Amino acid sequence: MAKVTVTLDAELVVEVMVLAGVGSPQDAVELVVRDYIARGHRTEARVASPDEQRAPVEPAPQDQG
Repeated sequence: MAKVTVTLDAELVVEVMVLAGVGSPQDAVELVVRDYIARGHRTEARVASPDEQRAPVEPAPQDQG
């Protein structure tokens, strides 16, 4: 996976580290970004119209023989 370098305010990163309970600035910011994305996906799943939702997967027929 490609990596990106981002410059952030140190106070902001320290606050994120404290709230996330991690000692690494990289890990703290990554946790926040992953959580933000996960929340977005959960929100999409809740507000999707019935037409947009995936059809249920039919189980494969069992070979009877």
